Amino acid sequence: MKKKPLVAVIGRPNVGKSTFFNRIAGRKIAIVENRPGITRDRLFADVEWCGYNFTAIDTGGLEVKSNDVMWSHIRRQVEFAAETADLILFLTDGKSGVLPEDYDVADFIRKTKKPCVLAVNKVDNRENEDAVYDFYSLGLGTPFSISAEQGKGIGDLLDEITGLLKEKVGESEAADSLKIAVIGRPNAGKSSIVNRLLGFERVIVSDRAGTTRDAVDTDFRYKGVDCTLVDTAGIRKKKNVDEDVEYYSVLRAFEAVRRADVVLIVMDAAEDIGEQDVRLAGYVHERGKPSLIVMNKWDKVEKDAHTVNKFNAVLKEDLKFMDYFAPVYVSAASGQRVKNIMPEVLRVYENSKKRVTTGVLNDVIREAVSVNEPPSKNGRRLKIYFATEALVSPPTFVFFVNDADLVHFSYKRYLENSIRAAVDFSGTPIRLEFKEKNEKEAYD
Repeated sequence: MKKKPLVAVIGRPNVGKSTFFNRIAGRKIAIVENRPGITRDRLFADVEWCGYNFTAIDTGGLEVKSNDVMWSHIRRQVEFAAETADLILFLTDGKSGVLPEDYDVADFIRKTKKPCVLAVNKVDNRENEDAVYDFYSLGLGTPFSISAEQGKGIGDLLDEITGLLKEKVGESEAADSLKIAVIGRPNAGKSSIVNRLLGFERVIVSDRAGTTRDAVDTDFRYKGVDCTLVDTAGIRKKKNVDEDVEYYSVLRAFEAVRRADVVLIVMDAAEDIGEQDVRLAGYVHERGKPSLIVMNKWDKVEKDAHTVNKFNAVLKEDLKFMDYFAPVYVSAASGQRVKNIMPEVLRVYENSKKRVTTGVLNDVIREAVSVNEPPSKNGRRLKIYFATEALVSPPTFVFFVNDADLVHFSYKRYLENSIRAAVDFSGTPIRLEFKEKNEKEAYD
């Protein structure tokens, strides 16, 4: 199973980390403002460079020696980002030159014993290029001169990063157990579900929100399958996360999702589905992880013959972006239906690894095209030559077409639904990619 390597972007305040992060992510994610201390929470983004994929973490400016409360909070977060990273990108500022704080950060990075790439940002013109040589004094190898704002030197830097990741981390990481992350809002009953699944009190259970601070891994076997349950702290909206320890917990929870094979998204059935529930589900979906929607506290819901259908309809409306969701209705307090969780975990996991032969897939696509003709634009109609499944976890289908720009979102959704109607991919996202080939190339 593949796990994307993690690259932590670290440096003192105001060296342009967020601008760099937005540049390599290909979209504006991090808040950029020209004063220190703006980036406090960690931000993740998937980066693809020349066919190689990794995940970048944006971090707050590191003030190693400051005793200020805010800077100590940020320092703890940066320390954890460095701890979880496979490689550290040390970003410095070519305009201001080497400062004492840069030496402090360099010492911090050396202590992590992690591979490091040194980049000198804000080298926007020739006047700043000579200053790059001063950064050799940090003792962290050859500095790469870049301008995150202009995009200068980014390609060479990414070549170096991906080259080191391939050498140090490898293309894939074998998982020795099925990793199941348990996430959700505080007080949704995550720890109680973990305890029920394991059959003993592995983690503290409390009605007070915020009891579980760190991710807790527990190994067990289920029907001959080695599994690891990862219980995590409840994730609140950012504006409600005031304590440093909760920032730390959020980062751990997101890290748990990143390395998970299946995610249990726990929701409180006795309460309305909230914005944060939807955001968490969206995060799991974007990471391409198979998942279960675990509606807990089912014993507190007044029920009739139509209750489950009503709840499913609400989920379908709120989770439009992942209408493949697989729900399980349980009560951790009474144990009701908890036994249904693990069979569903194995089912959605197998769905995420499912392969469809090229012959069967193209039969499905031909039928779909015959029922609903592809769109056209300016007199030019989309042609689908053939399709194949290129990857699993999540299943990824590549369509070879005459013009990828003719693929409208609605038709892409139609093709996805056609595949799902023919093959059970419930509980797992699937990806559709479109590549251009002329008709001769397609059939050669």
